[in-house]
Amino acid sequence: MELRHFRYFIVVAEELHFSRAAERLHMAQPPLSQQIQRLEQELGVPLLVRTKRSVHLTPAGRAFLGEARKVIAQAERAVDVAHQAHSGVLGQLAIGFVGSALAEALPSILKIFCGRFPRVEIKLHTLVTTEQVQALHNGQIHVGLLHPPILDASLELEVIRREPLLVALPAEHALTSQESIELAQLGEEDFVMYPRSWNPGTFDQITSLCRAADFNMRLGQEAVGMQSITSLVATGFGVSLVPASSQLLRSTGVVYRSLRGTTPTMDLAVAWLPEKLTPVTQNFLQVARETV
Repeated sequence: MELRHFRYFIVVAEELHFSRAAERLHMAQPPLSQQIQRLEQELGVPLLVRTKRSVHLTPAGRAFLGEARKVIAQAERAVDVAHQAHSGVLGQLAIGFVGSALAEALPSILKIFCGRFPRVEIKLHTLVTTEQVQALHNGQIHVGLLHPPILDASLELEVIRREPLLVALPAEHALTSQESIELAQLGEEDFVMYPRSWNPGTFDQITSLCRAADFNMRLGQEAVGMQSITSLVATGFGVSLVPASSQLLRSTGVVYRSLRGTTPTMDLAVAWLPEKLTPVTQNFLQVARETV
């Protein structure tokens, strides 16, 4: 029994006339009659009562008609779902992101992506850069928003945002009276940073900047994520260098100042495994390129 048999029967049942049904199906009447007879033989029950003047449904035929329509509708839905999944309109997307992405980049991307692809189920995972690398490999996430560089050549990275690093100071700090700050002025300060193991590339970038300013960064407190870093700065545990978008995470108790001279930047990139790239992920990447 094939789907075409269901379709043939539905048209005959709707027309109750083999010639008109054959016209609708763009086929000759004899083959259509033969297919309906084979369907009845396979079912083992008569579906139609045929006379020289009319055709009408048997009780079995009326019952079968309702179920046949459901089968065809489900088959058509299955085809539609397959096409939607192939084009990335339907499916799942697990996203890993660093805390700073939550300030501006990720909400902007998700607003457009969810509006364009409402049938995609999204799962969000707050992960530091090194955790995202592992999560991409083990399949926990499909795409990550992280801070490069990373030491993993198997991943594809594309920078979607480059923002200046600002100095985050406690509101009562003496340097807040200045519009901008020389990095060397922070030589005697304790720094609030995340552990190096969570993002070696960015950590080493900041320590290198400090050495270029003729001092070694003095680590005061370690914190998890930009929200925690700015909170500890506000409490007076030290200063920090943070991306400009961190201003959106916290303003109370923290003052942000630009650095004089050549402004260092921090990159935010999307990362994915090429061999695990799905249509849904491709759509997310396109929105990220358009948005950020």
